[in-house]
Formats: sequence, C-alpha cells, structure tokens
Amino acid sequence: MYKVFIVDDEVIVREGIRSKINWDNTEFSLAGEAADGEIALSMIQDIKPDILITDIKMPFMDGLELARMVKKMQPWIRIIILSGHDEFEYAKKAISIGIDDYLLKPFTAEEIIASLRKAAMQIDKERKQLSDMTEMKEALKTKERLVQKEFLSDLVHGVMDMSVVMQKSQELNIDLIARYYKIFVSKIDKNSENSKSFQELCSLLNSYSESWEQVICFFLHTNCMVCIVKSNTKKELEENVYSTAETIEHIVKTNSDCSVITAIGKTVEHLSLLPESYDDAKKIIEISNYRNQNRIISSDDLQLNGRELLELKENDPLVDRLKYAGKNEVSAIIEESMQLISKNPGQFQVFASYLLVDLIFAVSKLVESLGGDIKEIKPEIVQRNFVEDAVLDEENFKQKVKSILNFALEFRDSKMTGRYGDVILKAKEYIDKNYADQNTTLTTVAEVVCLSPNHFSTIFSQECKTTFIEYLTNVRIENAKRLIRETDMKGYDIAYECGFSDPHYFSYIFKKNTGLSPREFKGTISSGDSQKARTELEE
Repeated sequence: MYKVFIVDDEVIVREGIRSKINWDNTEFSLAGEAADGEIALSMIQDIKPDILITDIKMPFMDGLELARMVKKMQPWIRIIILSGHDEFEYAKKAISIGIDDYLLKPFTAEEIIASLRKAAMQIDKERKQLSDMTEMKEALKTKERLVQKEFLSDLVHGVMDMSVVMQKSQELNIDLIARYYKIFVSKIDKNSENSKSFQELCSLLNSYSESWEQVICFFLHTNCMVCIVKSNTKKELEENVYSTAETIEHIVKTNSDCSVITAIGKTVEHLSLLPESYDDAKKIIEISNYRNQNRIISSDDLQLNGRELLELKENDPLVDRLKYAGKNEVSAIIEESMQLISKNPGQFQVFASYLLVDLIFAVSKLVESLGGDIKEIKPEIVQRNFVEDAVLDEENFKQKVKSILNFALEFRDSKMTGRYGDVILKAKEYIDKNYADQNTTLTTVAEVVCLSPNHFSTIFSQECKTTFIEYLTNVRIENAKRLIRETDMKGYDIAYECGFSDPHYFSYIFKKNTGLSPREFKGTISSGDSQKARTELEE
C-alpha cells in the first residue's frame, strides 16, 4: 500500500481526487491533504507519504518550492505536479527538481491512477535488490569504499594525527571542513532470519546515503551505520542530524524484518574531538535495551543537572535495563522472572525472594544515580517484611514486582525526561488552546517549545506514542464530537470551528476516525437519548 498526500488550494480539485477515485480498490491510500505548501510541509514531515500530488500555483509556498523542499528532506517521495498552465518554463523547472510526472488540468481519475501507478513502479524499483548495473557499479566502488571506510573508522576512533587526516581526506575527496560536528550511530537489528532482506536494506541505506548533504556515512560493521554530520551552525547541524536519523528510521520501517536504534553523540567543534562524539553514541548503543523497536536517543537529551547518565558505571544489567525500559516492558520483565521461578518447582519462595531483593537493589541504585534516596522516597520496599509478604503466593509476588517497576520508571521519567515532560505539556496546552486555528502545525508548535520541527516530531512521537498529526487530528475530532453532542451547529461550521479548512475533508477524516459521518454520529446521539427517555418512563 502506497500513501498519497494531496496539496491544492482549490477545494474542488482536492475533493475531486478524493471522491472520484475508489481508493479501496487500488493499491493506494489517501494519507492527508492541505490547501497550501507551507501547511503541507509540516504535515509531510510527520506523515512521510510515498507519493505527493501538488498543484504548482498556490499561496504562501508554491508547488515547485514545496517539491524542492520535500526532495531535500525526504528524497524517496515521488512527486506528481498538477497545473492549469501549459507553459514550458514550469515543466522545465519541474524536471530540474526531479518531478516524476506532470499533469495538466482538467484531468480524469484514470489519468491520476495511471500517474500514481507510474510513480509506484519507480518506488518498487528502488525497493528491489540492486540491479545488475548497480551491482557492477558497486563492484567498481568496493575498493574505494573499503579505503574510505578504513579512513573514517580511524578518524572516529582517533588513531590519526590531524595532519594525516587532512591529507587523506583530500586524497579521498572527502570534505570534512565545518564549524560543528556530531556523530550518530544507527544499529540495525534483524527481527527474523531473513538475511536477504537485511542485505537489501543495508544496500538501500548505502545507496540513499550518497545523496545526503553534509553527512558522511559508512558501515563500521554489517549492522552498524556511522554518520558524521557537519555544519557551520548549531541549528542547521541539529536539523540535519534529526532529519537524517528519521530518514534512516523510515527506510528501515519499510522492512518489517528489521528495526533500528539510533544514538546521537554530543556536538563537538573540532575534527580531533570527533572520537568524543562517537564514544557518546557508542555508549548509548551499548547500554540500550530496546529490542524490535525503532528509537532515536540523543546524549544531549540524557543530561541531568550537568551530569550525564552515560557516565554512570553500574555493573548490574538490570540497572541498565531500567534506565531505558519502556512501560510496555514491565510485563516482559515480570514474565521473565516467573519463567526463572518455574524452572525450579517447589522452591517458589526461595527464588522469588532472591529475584525480588535483586530488583529492589537495582531500583535503589537507579534512584541513587538519579539523585534520590530509596529510603526516603520508597522506604517500605527496603523493609524485610515487604519481601516476606510479597512471596506468600505468585499473584501477590507479581503485583509487588509490578508496583516496584512502575515506581522505578515513573521516578526515572520524572528525572531523565523532566525536560521532555515540560515540552510535551507545553505543546499539548498550546494545541488545546489553538486547535481551531488552521495554522496550528508541527512547525508552529515546535517554535512554541523552542525546538526544531524534526527534533520536536521525534520527541513527541516517542513520548506520546503517536505522531503529532495524529494527536492534533484526534483533538480536533474530539472537540467536533463535543460540538455535535452539545450544539445545533451545522457540519461546515463545526469543521471551521475545529480547525479544518474544508468541510468535505472534515467529513472524510471524521468518518475515518470514528467509522461514522458527522450526520450519522449525531443520529446515534439522538437515538441514544430517545432510548434513555423510554427507559426512564418505563421505570
């Protein structure tokens, strides 16, 4: 299934594409739409469609500028241009940007489908294993890549003098000159034994990485991609880092057999300090316990009161696991404990006591490392009778373990991601107050919380377990439901009141999220009230 995004300032055009095509009978799904390029850009960053259909002439940001920006940020997106102007200059500019197709208005549904399938063929072609021609090119480049890999590996490990670095970089035509640098490491894990799929994914990443600006990438190991990102400003550096990391994550997500953990090192101001940024990223990879998950973690985000979590030196693996475990892992930890106990039948209390004491000790060390004292914060769990009561039976044991784990993760989150807690709270507060404004986008909310759109998008998705667009849409839909229940407002008035620029699109999104049209939803409320009234009369 290919996700399609539509941008056109004419409502009738968007409605025509949306309604004239029977999307359910095609290999395409309508992922979203916008009335101008500026609003579309932030939505596209979040939705990451496969195909973009955009008009050329639009207010604020025209289709060509939107296409140029999209090609820079998300180069895998195929783009179809719509235009009512049969002018050669437009076509020439579109071709120079890398547009996949160019349709003149008026067009038919069949022409749109044909153009979409043409774009889909290009997508399939990119996703297939490298062709014979590509393999030949790869063979020719193998020696050069090996030399470059050896050089870059020595660079990030700090085993060369700077004079040698500068000389070799010139010989290998690698531009390393910049004001600021960051290194991030993407570790790709196989979730199955499909080695062919894994190899295709790595080849795809290698292929895409050649077009990334200000980014130098190489595979240190078969599953470990190292990226050196450089820039002359810190703001641009951060934008490039998160944009590239999210691009890698998106490419990996297209392969259900793989997942990726990306660890971002600190910013450094000299080539000789690159090993420090690399060591930061490597430490995060070494102690992270995410499995079969896609995750982006930055060393900058793990700083706490001027002290980095990376500097903590506990040897207990459970402590390290608790540092990065998500709340969804609580059940898994409990299940692992029960499996260990089940291997020793008849000795439940002995093994349960041992495991519980070990857990309490690990939680105590975690709390201490984050500046707390378990005896002051949670004194009851360090009492002997707590353990004795907990191991009376299996159900009680599981409940006690669950309560300790939840306490540990909540305490950790309050310390480690307190900054994020404030960011998310501020963002949600702004959305609650401004959801009715059609200009409330990922970009505007990111500005409010003083983060780049890419960084904010990553943080929001990871902290809230949903994308920004999905959350904003849900807020708007919930308020629309409230207005339908509590007022007699017309559907189009509710659409505008809840931040939708197009009543037809509002109806489409409402049904997509609730399974009912606004009219049908109001009907269920009316029938429900009637049923309630009849019940009260009968009573």
